[in-house]
Amino acid sequence: MTWFDWAALALFFICWLGYGPILKFIGRHGGSLNDDMIHVRRAWMTSMTHRELKLIDSQLMGHSINSASFFASTNLLLIAAVAGILFGGEAALKGFAFVGAEQVPVRMLEAKLALVLICLARGFLDFIWALRQMNYTLAMIGAAPEIHQETDRKAFSAAAAELLNPALSSFSQGVRGYYFALAAAAWLFGPLWLALGVASSFSLLIYRQEASPAARAIRSARRLLGD
Repeated sequence: MTWFDWAALALFFICWLGYGPILKFIGRHGGSLNDDMIHVRRAWMTSMTHRELKLIDSQLMGHSINSASFFASTNLLLIAAVAGILFGGEAALKGFAFVGAEQVPVRMLEAKLALVLICLARGFLDFIWALRQMNYTLAMIGAAPEIHQETDRKAFSAAAAELLNPALSSFSQGVRGYYFALAAAAWLFGPLWLALGVASSFSLLIYRQEASPAARAIRSARRLLGD
């Protein structure tokens, strides 16, 4: 590996592993889309405790579960494809290199594909954990009793939100894995492409968290909800 490869790889891990802490920092200083959504979901669970029929809540959770299942299935297919090339032997690797990848030794090509595989595997684990937590939340919605005391409503909605928010945060982390997997795939064409891919993915993620129309709309909704 050249020094440029090492520098681009260091940038990749700094952005990939540092994105979560940076997002928390942004959330404490003005809010981010993810941070605003935490409050919106808490309001949702509060509204859920005031409804006699929880059908709409179960349908919304069912939609989220279907979305997570779709992404998890797609992720698994991508993992199988990359692993098939990575562990398919030298012939498979050389055949893949002819597609247009940078001409490098086989070991180097294995390292590049391994980075893509790691990103996808991490995302797959996030989707699986999100699915489990969503199912737990669905069970909690189904088990919600008829509560008449406001204090009990607040306690139950807070417990449900403490389960729902980590579930959908895991889902977001899984989706984020696609961004960094694409950046890692750019390394196949050289370290400059890896650096550009990381910078582009990171900038796009930050923009969508802070300045996108969706982020502004959710920020307004949070203010209207009074939290």
